[in-house]
Amino acid sequence: MELNKIDTGISTKEMILNIVLYKEDPNYPTVYRYFRRQEMPKQPIVERIKNFNEVALGFEPDQAIMEASRCLQCQDPQCRRGCPVGINITSFCGYVREGNFDKAISVIRESNSLPAICGRVCPQESQCEAYCAMGQTGSPLAIGALERFLADYELKKGITMPSIAPITGKKVAVIGSGPAGLTVAGDLAKLGHIVSIFEALHTPGGVLAYGIPEFRLPKSIVAAEVDYVKRLGAKLETNMVIGKIFTIDELVEMGYQAIFLGTGAGSPYFLSISGENLNGVYSANEFLTRCNLMKSYLFPEYDTPLIVGKEVVVIGGGNVTMDSARTALRLGVEKVHVVYRRSEQEMPARREEVLNAKDEGILFNFLTYPLRLIGNSRGWVEKVECGMMELCEPDETGRRRPVPIPNHSFTIDAQTVIIAIGQGPNPLLSKVTKDLETDRDGRFIADEWGRTSKRGIWSGGDVATGWADATVINAMGTGKRAASSIHQFLTTGQW
Repeated sequence: MELNKIDTGISTKEMILNIVLYKEDPNYPTVYRYFRRQEMPKQPIVERIKNFNEVALGFEPDQAIMEASRCLQCQDPQCRRGCPVGINITSFCGYVREGNFDKAISVIRESNSLPAICGRVCPQESQCEAYCAMGQTGSPLAIGALERFLADYELKKGITMPSIAPITGKKVAVIGSGPAGLTVAGDLAKLGHIVSIFEALHTPGGVLAYGIPEFRLPKSIVAAEVDYVKRLGAKLETNMVIGKIFTIDELVEMGYQAIFLGTGAGSPYFLSISGENLNGVYSANEFLTRCNLMKSYLFPEYDTPLIVGKEVVVIGGGNVTMDSARTALRLGVEKVHVVYRRSEQEMPARREEVLNAKDEGILFNFLTYPLRLIGNSRGWVEKVECGMMELCEPDETGRRRPVPIPNHSFTIDAQTVIIAIGQGPNPLLSKVTKDLETDRDGRFIADEWGRTSKRGIWSGGDVATGWADATVINAMGTGKRAASSIHQFLTTGQW
C-alpha cells in the first residue's frame, strides 16, 4: 500500500514504531513532517458508476496511525470549535497515533452518538478541518476520515456501551428519528430519562435513510447507529405520524414532560414554470426516497421500478443535487446534466461531492436556469429549455446574484427532470398545535437552546429556525444543545 510518505530514508514500519514507542520524545510534535495527508482509497470510477456500493473505502489501520501522527496536539485546539457537537479531536487523535483505537472511539462517543454517519457525510472541510492548524501551512488533518475509521473499527468488533445514569422517571417524546432526533434521544437516554422516538415513516433515520444514497451512506451503517441509540434505552415507534395519530397536546396529557420536534424538511420546493406537471418530472425528495428507502435500484428484487430514460437533467447546486445526479447515473442513464444558475464557485454542494460527480462524467451547465419543460404528445417530458445568466452584485446570502441574459436560450434533451432547489417543513404539526410560532417558511421559531414559543417544547434540525447550514452535523449540534436544555428543565424546572 502506498502511504504517501516523504522520503526520509526510513521505512514506513520503522516510522510507525517511532510514533508509537517514542511519542514522549520532545521532538515528537515535528514527526508530522514525515507525512503528507493520507487520502482514502476509492472504488475505480469505471466500476463505481455501475453499482451502489460505497465509493470511499476507508483507511487501513496503518494509514490512520500515519494521519493521526500529523496532529500537532495543540494546547488550545481550534478544531474543536469547528465541530458542532464538540468532539475532543486532539484527544482521540492522540490515542489513534498510539494504536489505541478503543480509547479513541470512546472519546468520540462521549460527544457523538453517530460517528459512522458523521465520518461519511459531514462537511469537515468547512467545519473542524477548516480550523486545523495544519491547514495554515499545508493540508489539514483528515479528521472526518479518522472518525469514520474508528467508527467502522468499533462496529466490526462490537460497540462498548457507556454507563447509563439511574432512571429519573421523566418522560421525553422525540418527534422524528433524523440526526437531530437521534442525538437528543441518545443524550437524554444516557442521562436516565425515559425517551420515546416517534417516526412517521416505516424505517427510522429520517434524511439519513431516505435522502442520502447508499454509495455515500450505506443503510446498514444507519441501522447500526439507530440500534446504538435504542440500546442506550430509547424506545422507537415507526409509522407514527404525530399530528394525526397523536397531537402534541395529547402527548403532554399522556405524561410526556418534554417534547422535541425534529421532523425535518420533507416538503419540496418547485420552480413554478411551464411543464412541471409532466410525467418524468420528480422532486429530489421523491426521486431519492424511491431509490434509497424503496430500493428501486434493486428492481425487480424490490417491486418499485423507477423509469429514468437515457438523459436526465437535475436542477440545483447543493448536495441533494449531487446525490440525485450520481444516483441517476447508477440507474443506467447515459447522460446526466446539472443545471445551476450560478458559477461553480458559488455552489453550496461539498467540493468533494462535486469532484466525485465530475469524475463520474456528470455534465455541469453553470450560469444556466430552466425557462420551461417541454413534453411530447403523451405527456412525458422530453426537453428542458434553458436561459443563460450572468453574475452581478452579491445578494443577502453573500453570493453574487444571477441575472438573466436576454435572448440567450437553448434546449437539453431529457426524459427525466429532477428538481433539487430545496425543501421546507411539513405544516402538519404547526397547524394542529396552538401557541407554537413559526416563521414565514413554516419553521418553528426556536432559540439557541431549541426552546420554542410553547413551554416544554423544543425543536432542532431542518424544521427549526436559526440554521446557517442544513447539514447532518449541524442538525446534531442543535439536538445536543436542546438535550442539555431539556435535561436542565426536567431536573430543575427552569425554562
